[in-house]
Amino acid sequence: MLYMFLADGFEETEAIGSLDVIRRAGIEIRTVSIKDELVCGAHGVSVKADILKKDIDFEDMTGIILPGGIPGTTNLQKDETVQKAIDWCAQKGLLMAAICAAPMVLGEAGVLEGKDAVCYPGFEQHLKGANVKSDFCTASQNVICAKGAGVSMIFGAKIVDYFKAGEGDKILAQMQHK
Repeated sequence: MLYMFLADGFEETEAIGSLDVIRRAGIEIRTVSIKDELVCGAHGVSVKADILKKDIDFEDMTGIILPGGIPGTTNLQKDETVQKAIDWCAQKGLLMAAICAAPMVLGEAGVLEGKDAVCYPGFEQHLKGANVKSDFCTASQNVICAKGAGVSMIFGAKIVDYFKAGEGDKILAQMQHK
């Protein structure tokens, strides 16, 4: 199961845009609230998460996604379950994907060493050990990073391609993105 963590202050477009692309690909994914069932985004859009963090099954985990936004990113960074999930994925070689400011959570956790990464401009100092690129989206081993809300669907397509090579662009074409 792929888990997308949501914290109050998350960037709505980054979460919902990529989630839509991933679900269209038929990949099992659940949104996870780190607090309450209802999570309020950075721009006042509230969503009901599929599950709460206590309901995560680490043994069934295929990867994690961290949408950005402020204070969503810092809320994710402070959460013990999110940190445990990052550690789990790093140890098992599972997917870790983050967009906008959220790649800083991966960088501060020490899992970007030697991997290509991008983030929202101004957060680069948090990408510890990464090969910081200027692309909109990067995929490097088990890490996918993207710069921000404008590339949410491309970010989702890269995640799809991680599990189903070549399918991401097909979905974007069906959605009239490309």
